[in-house]
Amino acid sequence: MSKPRVRRPTTEEVIAVGLALLAAAVVVGVGVDPDMVPFTALNVPLLVGALVLRPRTLLWFVSFVMVMIAIAAAVQDEYTTRTIAALVILVLVCAFVLVISLRRSVLGIGARRGETMLVDLRDRILAQGTIPNLPRGWLVESALSSAGGSPFAGDFVVATTADHGNRLEVAVVDVSGKGEAAGTRALQLSGAMGGLLTALPSHRFLPAANDYLMQRDWEEGFATAVHLSLDLVTGEYELRTAGHPPPVHRSAGSGRWQLIKTEGPVLGLMDGVSYEAMRGRLNPGDALLLYTDGMVEEPRRDIELGIDEMLGVAEQLFRNSFDGLAERLAATVGSRDDDRALLLVHRR
Repeated sequence: MSKPRVRRPTTEEVIAVGLALLAAAVVVGVGVDPDMVPFTALNVPLLVGALVLRPRTLLWFVSFVMVMIAIAAAVQDEYTTRTIAALVILVLVCAFVLVISLRRSVLGIGARRGETMLVDLRDRILAQGTIPNLPRGWLVESALSSAGGSPFAGDFVVATTADHGNRLEVAVVDVSGKGEAAGTRALQLSGAMGGLLTALPSHRFLPAANDYLMQRDWEEGFATAVHLSLDLVTGEYELRTAGHPPPVHRSAGSGRWQLIKTEGPVLGLMDGVSYEAMRGRLNPGDALLLYTDGMVEEPRRDIELGIDEMLGVAEQLFRNSFDGLAERLAATVGSRDDDRALLLVHRR
């Protein structure tokens, strides 16, 4: 006859019991010597519990702390204004922790785990924009910056290679909104677009992305995008845009930047749309810039002036070398109140 399995306590249960014992020890210390152990020390296990315990466990723990507060209040020799104020503050902290617990109960996870998940999601969106290994002779750099310095942004880059590494597929996307407000939509959309970019031929990518956004039915469910399909052998490329600022091509021969006029409807607004491709070729020394409107738009300024400023600064910064230009350019130009994304493609 097999022995019944003994259930081992979880790490959270061990932490909860340890915090409860700490709270009880504080109350015992208050009863023995209130001058040495103030009852406000109950804030320590309470706040630690708010950080590490799941909502259900936290609810029971806060109830236990409330009992400890009542006991600590009962053993007080005298009540001064300071004592009463400290008790009120403790009760308010308990109420605040309970509110936090109720708000987190939708997810059912503790604060620390929730933050870990957000960091993981942020890393995933950044990983989508990692430029794959390319053949010699090509430099591709991306730079992202969010409004207010938040790690979450509504602008992102997705990139992959196709045809056994001979073709680069990359898209620069600007989700409606900015900063953290657009970050959650960008997280979901970047995963979808990364899959579409990998699975579909280049001419079907933007129509499929548009269909995806139409099905989401988000309140702010539109986005702009520019998609580049680049042959890494010949340098020939196709560019398609969806309501996005025009890419620019720098010719090494003339040293001039030329706007590539492409047109296409914004993603997520209309069904059954198509996107025409503009074709060109990157010769040795040439470069392409793909960017979001945060790089060139500012209040009360025409977008053409913003593009001229960006290209002028780019010409000053590269100084015969395009290495690191994307990061330096994103840090120099553009609106600090809007998300910014930039992609540089240079054929050496």
